[in-house]
Amino acid sequence: MKYLRRFILLLALIGILISGLLSADDLIHVVGRGETIYSISRFYRVAADELMRVNNITDPSTLQVGRRLIIPSNAFSEVTVVPGAQTNVPVLVDYSVVRGDTLFSIARLHGITLQRLLEINRFSSNHVLRAGDVIRVPGSNPAVAVQNTPPVTTGGIYSLRWPIVPRQITYMTGQMGVVVDGELNESIRSLTAGNVVSAGPWRKFGRVVIVEAAGGYFYMYGGIDTMLVSVGDRIMPGAEVGRLGLNTVSQIPQLFFMVFRSDTPIDPALAPRAGDNNRT
Repeated sequence: MKYLRRFILLLALIGILISGLLSADDLIHVVGRGETIYSISRFYRVAADELMRVNNITDPSTLQVGRRLIIPSNAFSEVTVVPGAQTNVPVLVDYSVVRGDTLFSIARLHGITLQRLLEINRFSSNHVLRAGDVIRVPGSNPAVAVQNTPPVTTGGIYSLRWPIVPRQITYMTGQMGVVVDGELNESIRSLTAGNVVSAGPWRKFGRVVIVEAAGGYFYMYGGIDTMLVSVGDRIMPGAEVGRLGLNTVSQIPQLFFMVFRSDTPIDPALAPRAGDNNRT
């Protein structure tokens, strides 16, 4: 009988260890202030009912700040991570404000939305322009070389700071984000300060880290081989979130980089970086 009890106890301990290992392999999201089951499900593009089922939630109104949610493995299942054949480079140029200019008129002149102009310049919606101000607007959009041609390493999109040193940058199909070619085991560094709200393996993205930054922005760093931060960590700009791994499909070390404002994807080239957008 004594040996039977020990055997049962051993099995229980093994079960706990195995369940711990399995939970460590899940993509976890920490609920932030103001978030709901529905806003989180929209962000990860999963059904709210599925999110509740996976987390044994029967009443969405009971969701509390700080709770760790398991994100279903079919999150972002519609996103295609295969790079498009060609990247359109959003080159930004200076524009000098003249009397009579408004943010709306400048955005219209350059063929972009007011919201996009605000994001480029990190202005609030009530920002006041003055004659003589110099702001950033999209200039010409020359195409970057097609994949498998020598990458452009100066000017345009390559002059920006990226989480890794870019050898090649291509937009994902559907413009959901970019794929950045780098070096195996290269440091992946956060572009902003923020809180790590999600971390773990995520289907075709490999291991990912999602950082919530000021202004409602979320930065997703995917393709990580070794994660160096955990859910709940507060990090500063330049903090190493992980090391770059090998994309098992392309057999190239590639970073999947996406930026969202709330649950809407934005162009990663136009996303705010700490300090400024230029490479330092």
